[in-house]
Amino acid sequence: MSKQAIPRLLEAEAREGCRLWLRYADGASGEVDLSSLAGQGVFAAWNDRNFFATARLAPEGAVVWGDDERIDACPDALYMRLTGKTPEELMPAARKPLAYA
Repeated sequence: MSKQAIPRLLEAEAREGCRLWLRYADGASGEVDLSSLAGQGVFAAWNDRNFFATARLAPEGAVVWGDDERIDACPDALYMRLTGKTPEELMPAARKPLAYA
């Protein structure tokens, strides 16, 4: 993999039932179900299916909703949901204890 531990998110599309279809630069693609978040906190807005359908990819790589982009989803967290990989698998250096901490 390149210096970036998690590949760049290239495409995101809203699907039925609070699901997103995603495609990453490494070829990983598929649907992620976010329905467990719907109705909670800021994600209450997803109860309006028309609002959920406004999902789009922002220039910095996050998936955002609404004209003001008030809700966003981290592309790294979405990648881990999609692939089932853990942060330790994707960023092995994060496992090493810091000598100065």
